[in-house]
Amino acid sequence: MSGELEAERVAALAQIAALTRQFDEIVAASQASNADDEHDPEGATIAFERQQVAALLDQARRRLADVDAAVTAVEAGTYGRCETCGRPIGEERLAARPTARTCIDCAR
Repeated sequence: MSGELEAERVAALAQIAALTRQFDEIVAASQASNADDEHDPEGATIAFERQQVAALLDQARRRLADVDAAVTAVEAGTYGRCETCGRPIGEERLAARPTARTCIDCAR
C-alpha cells in the first residue's frame, strides 16, 4: 500500500508544481499587459483563468494533504480504519481511493 501512496504523493507534487507554474505565467502575463480586468472584454477571461487554476491548485494541495494523512495513518497502524466509526474500510474502497478516511457507510 505504501507504494500506491508514494505514487499518489509524487503525482500530487507534480500536479502542484505544474499548476503553480501555470498560475505564475497567468499572473505574469496579466501584469505585463495593460488589460483592465474590469473594462476589457478579455479581462474577464484572464480573471476566470486565474481563478480556475487557483481552484485546481487548492484541490491538488488538499490531495497532497490527504496522501500525507494516509501515510501518517500507515505509520500509526490505523490505516484502513474509518475515522468516524472505527470499522475497517473496504478493500475495494481503498483500492479505488487509497486516501479514504471513512468507510462507505460513513461517507454517505
